[in-house]
Amino acid sequence: MIDQMPDSPALIAAREADLQMEKCLREGTNFLIEAGAGAGKTYSLIEALKFLLDHEGPRLRRGSQKIACITYTNVATAVIGRRIDNNPLVFVETVHAFCWSLVKSFQPAVRQVISESPAWQEKIAAAGGTIDGHAVEYDLGFRRIRDNVVMISHDDVLTLAGALLPKEKFQKLVAARYPYILIDEYQDTDSEMMDAFKVNLFGREGGPQFGLFGDHWQQIYDKTCGHVEHPQLTAIGKGANFRSSTAVVGVLNRMRPELPQAVADENLVGSAVAFLTNTWVGDRREGGHWKADAAHTYLQAFKGYLEAEHGWDFAPANTKVLMLTHNVLAAEQGYSQIAGLFKYTDDFIKLQDDYMAFFGESVEPACQAYAARRYGDFYRLMGTAVPVPSQRAEKLSIASAIDGLIELRTTGTIGDVIDHIQGNAYLRLPDKVAKRERDALIWEGEGDPPDRIQIARGLREIPYREIIALLQFIEGNTPFATKHSVKGDEFENVLVVLGRGWNKYDFGTYLEWVANPGAVPANKQAAFERNRNLLYVACSRPKTRLALLFTQALSDTAVRTLKTWFGADMVEEFTP
Repeated sequence: MIDQMPDSPALIAAREADLQMEKCLREGTNFLIEAGAGAGKTYSLIEALKFLLDHEGPRLRRGSQKIACITYTNVATAVIGRRIDNNPLVFVETVHAFCWSLVKSFQPAVRQVISESPAWQEKIAAAGGTIDGHAVEYDLGFRRIRDNVVMISHDDVLTLAGALLPKEKFQKLVAARYPYILIDEYQDTDSEMMDAFKVNLFGREGGPQFGLFGDHWQQIYDKTCGHVEHPQLTAIGKGANFRSSTAVVGVLNRMRPELPQAVADENLVGSAVAFLTNTWVGDRREGGHWKADAAHTYLQAFKGYLEAEHGWDFAPANTKVLMLTHNVLAAEQGYSQIAGLFKYTDDFIKLQDDYMAFFGESVEPACQAYAARRYGDFYRLMGTAVPVPSQRAEKLSIASAIDGLIELRTTGTIGDVIDHIQGNAYLRLPDKVAKRERDALIWEGEGDPPDRIQIARGLREIPYREIIALLQFIEGNTPFATKHSVKGDEFENVLVVLGRGWNKYDFGTYLEWVANPGAVPANKQAAFERNRNLLYVACSRPKTRLALLFTQALSDTAVRTLKTWFGADMVEEFTP
């Protein structure tokens, strides 16, 4: 905890910000804690909750009121709950759960909003043309109408809250139920939801009082609000960094001079270096957004250089290599054919596809259990009953079936593994996968097959070892990650690979814009901020060492920006 640490520049800066926050809490003033990466945002949020519980707890209890603490992930909800001992006076939930807690008691108004929504017209027509008298409920977030019940989606919850907030009766309910509303990671709030808060509740006589905690330079998701300004909102900058070495914090401060951070340990020097590929004369990737990007072999050579010359350890526990897209990661880690087959990344990264779920949640854990001689777990994971062989020949047959499965994982295709499971009485293919196999076999329609058929057929030709490589990545057993996925995390060392690869990001152009902000076209301001924020998130993850590798050639103007941030002697050309 901050109060248990010896005085340091970071601690002094953090205390100053938290004292300003406490003053706002005492005076009933809305406030915004702008906390750069590593500043201790969550600590400030917890301190605000503890302050309110200590000073307002009895009054809240008498009035059957609660403090609302809005989060954006279930993980954050659990962390905050634990740190306040799950105090019942604090409603710690996601924004969707918070909004539903408010709108669910306004059933007639909710039905009216749904009835007028274009997104619901087809379903309402199919249900008889009206939802009068239907109960509106919210559970799994899928839209449907059944048995006089309207089940709304995640998006509907936010839309309903935004539609009801202009109503005075609804505003009174919000203030009466939650006189204090604290928002974690405020910059990730849905844009329309934050606008509704600003217009209808910020500065409203009678409350509620708002406290926003976050960092608009870490807004990296679409349709979120980012920076928030309002006449009734006091901005408090928290100029501390309890995470990173002096070298890394120095770079962050030169990237963002308007929110300078003080370091926690002035003796932790670390390193921060940017490497260029401008003199690279070998192969470069061609086509699309990869045009003129340094080849895969360059990255491999560069990692070897960092290990040999700078003492980097690329074990997953010590280092993360941040790349932009899953397609790039897939090429580096050996599952590029799987990544190329799926239209939606979550289908294979989050195991949402039936095949991926079967391999990731059944086959691979089962084979690991068998290797550890947990035979009961093997059969449970494979969905089969534990066999009771009556003869030695049957025992040998069972062992042969399992040994064959284990061998095919490294020597065969995904189709080989599926066929082996289907053709063996001691193993079982899930019904959903078996049906897709049958559908893929018999489909003879005109035109291109549906996606589910193309995926089923395409997977059969891919080496099964790509499944193993993919799961190694998903389980965190490799040093690789995307820049988007590590927000909120920290690592000892971070290598950030910056090339093209996606039309939404061009860091070379961004660096040129930084050198001359006035030259950023009006219609490119969003692109400027998108590149800035993702680069800032990536550069602020390391505790000790930061290295940037630009695999695209940079202009002289872009290089000058890097030299301003890192220092002229810390921007180097690397030739394998």
